[in-house]
Amino acid sequence: MPEVEFSIVIPCLNEAESIAMAVGKGVTTMAELGLSGEVVVADNGSTDGSQAIAMEAGARIVDVGEKGYGSALAGGIAAARGRFVIMGDADDTYDFTGIRPFVEKLREGYDLVIGNRFQGGIEPGAMPWLHRHVGNPVLSGLGKVFFHTPIGDFHCGFRGFSKEAVERLDLRTTGMEFASEMIVKAALLDLKVAEVPTTLSTGLRTRPPHLRTWRDGWRHLRFLLLYSPRWLFFYPGLLLMLLGLAGLLWLLPGPRIVGNVGFDIQSLLFTAVAIVVGFQSVVFAVFTKVYATNVGLLPRSVTLDRIFRYATLEVGILVGLVLLLAGLGGSVTAFLKWSDVSFSALDPFVTLRIIIPSATALILGFETILASFFLSVLGLQHR
Repeated sequence: MPEVEFSIVIPCLNEAESIAMAVGKGVTTMAELGLSGEVVVADNGSTDGSQAIAMEAGARIVDVGEKGYGSALAGGIAAARGRFVIMGDADDTYDFTGIRPFVEKLREGYDLVIGNRFQGGIEPGAMPWLHRHVGNPVLSGLGKVFFHTPIGDFHCGFRGFSKEAVERLDLRTTGMEFASEMIVKAALLDLKVAEVPTTLSTGLRTRPPHLRTWRDGWRHLRFLLLYSPRWLFFYPGLLLMLLGLAGLLWLLPGPRIVGNVGFDIQSLLFTAVAIVVGFQSVVFAVFTKVYATNVGLLPRSVTLDRIFRYATLEVGILVGLVLLLAGLGGSVTAFLKWSDVSFSALDPFVTLRIIIPSATALILGFETILASFFLSVLGLQHR
């Protein structure tokens, strides 16, 4: 069997109206470009005869039982014989006659080549207004910020890649967020990524697309957040801690008046809550990062290695004990003040300025010790 250089992989679920056109364009274009290639249709359980139509048009059919866009693509990619894979939808919205830029970039040595529909052109009616002007720009912008990738069209389904490089990514998602996972992991693993202009047309099918705006948009956003615990947990938690600490220190000496608004012990209590919640969020960010690294969802982190080198279990216990002692000291001070008045009623506006910081220190002390033990367990596997 001759060596296959390029495999065009097309996920398919009831695409009888358009699959022949998509496959035919792929077969014809590869022949015109002189490519040694194949077209693989990853069928996800079509019941409209798409398989026979695709086969007649020149495709090889791969049956994928697990439902979902990501599952179909993963099955098709695994079955592809080519060194390089070009993927695109079965509805003819992506034009397989335009694969030349992908071929050129892949042969230049790029691991992943993404199409950009905003640069190449979007036919009127091909993309809903909400997707074009809100969903895609927002999610692509978040992807740039979170993962420092230059890709401007995160959700373009027309892309090419080295099969070996994508196998390294160990893609796990089964739905539409498969497209985001590919780019995110490529950025985390420092793969060589390029972007080329491509077009988007209305396609041939008359039925509604499989994409669901709010459901799939949320799944993409959720994926981006879960793969970036810094932005989901660490940065918000750190900001909350700092704001809470600043507010606590500001209110400790006594009540404050800003304009016509007064702040006293009630506000002091909420600053303590902010510190505790922020601390929990920061710790959870570290837990998430370590766990994701251990199970292979995220690449190994040099920063985590440094943390485990210096922030040992013993150091965590020591910090926790210092906080516990500070909290106990404040609690004893409050108790002595109570005993000075023969355990009668106290002025809460005075005593709570001791009790609230003391209770906060006690909570943080216990949480630091428990978090240190748990992080130590996770760190054993990480090392």
